[in-house]
Amino acid sequence: MRVLHVASEVYPLIKTGGLADVAAALPAALMQIGVDARILVPGYPAVLEKMPDLRPVRTLADPWTTGGAVLMKGHTPDGVTCYVIDAPEMYVRPGNPYLGPDGKDWPDNHFRFALLSWVAAWFANGDGGWRWRPDVVHGHDWQAGLASAYLTLGGAPRPATVLTIHNIAYQGLFPASLLGPSNSPPPASR
Repeated sequence: MRVLHVASEVYPLIKTGGLADVAAALPAALMQIGVDARILVPGYPAVLEKMPDLRPVRTLADPWTTGGAVLMKGHTPDGVTCYVIDAPEMYVRPGNPYLGPDGKDWPDNHFRFALLSWVAAWFANGDGGWRWRPDVVHGHDWQAGLASAYLTLGGAPRPATVLTIHNIAYQGLFPASLLGPSNSPPPASR
């Protein structure tokens, strides 16, 4: 079985809470029982700095003119294959993954994490001729919540999906008016 874990943080690369611990420990534990588990995470500066073996594997089409993105591949310190979305306009910022230095949510978090889900769906749909395609996409918390919807919109036979809520206090609530621009299926790579 092949499982792609989609998370906004993973220990020890980036951590604000328990999500990072689970996003690191679960794929590693699954690998010990023979599951081919991999991780997809945003390319925050801390992630890029802590993964010296990162290499680009695909330039991605840009769904919302965010400046483009490159999918990178490397390994976590415990050897789990990790894909990183290198999209500086979306992820290279001061503060933590969710909040600016002023302690307030980034006003474009809906796009930042829609991109995470969009790339997960693009990857899982097998676009770009990937040799590795997950049987299951496991989204972690609201930041990966759109992956299932994007997979459905993509129209291709899709993998099974699971969404784990680690902290119900953080729900990623946004006005419905913001849904339109982030409601596009994943395009092909270029």
